Amino acid sequence: MDKFQNKYRIPSTRLPHWDYGWNAVYFVTICTGGQQHHFGGIVDDAMWLSDVGEIANACWMDIPLHFPFVHLDGFVIMPNHVHGIIMIESPRRDAIYRVSDKPRLYGAERVSTENSIPTSGGFAGNKNPMRQENLSKIIRWYKGRVTFESRKITPDFCWQPRFYEHIVRSEKTLEAIRNYILANPWNWKKDSLFPP
Repeated sequence: MDKFQNKYRIPSTRLPHWDYGWNAVYFVTICTGGQQHHFGGIVDDAMWLSDVGEIANACWMDIPLHFPFVHLDGFVIMPNHVHGIIMIESPRRDAIYRVSDKPRLYGAERVSTENSIPTSGGFAGNKNPMRQENLSKIIRWYKGRVTFESRKITPDFCWQPRFYEHIVRSEKTLEAIRNYILANPWNWKKDSLFPP
């Protein structure tokens, strides 16, 4: 395993050349710590939410209020995990294409719409990952908000570190994921996150 500053480090599961702030559709799965059943249970093939599950549901629905560039699609809360589809559609993340005036240059050059002079964000300025509008920031907010509210009821509530994501690249795949989400409560006993 690789080391960073002489410590073991888990490699990132994110695509190395993909900007997770780009306009795209993402299928995410977020699991509770130790796969504990904090969110409720499955009864007669339907998910019944606990108080913590209600908090997780309300916080998910609040995502677009905090991130106006996000649209939510299919979503389900299971006893120990959450599946959801997040669509990022940010006009600020698009680049302006400018055709060069110089006769020897063909094509276009990309010009960033982001301010290049750091005004805040510490030494990293606008490149500070905490200031980026991307999938990780959205999930970090969601997990943090659910944790804060849930610990008022269940002090030991926690999430598994990280989250799983899949970049949805076609309508066919999107429809298959929507169906998977919809059927998740019915397929709970076959789920890999179902306890043995």
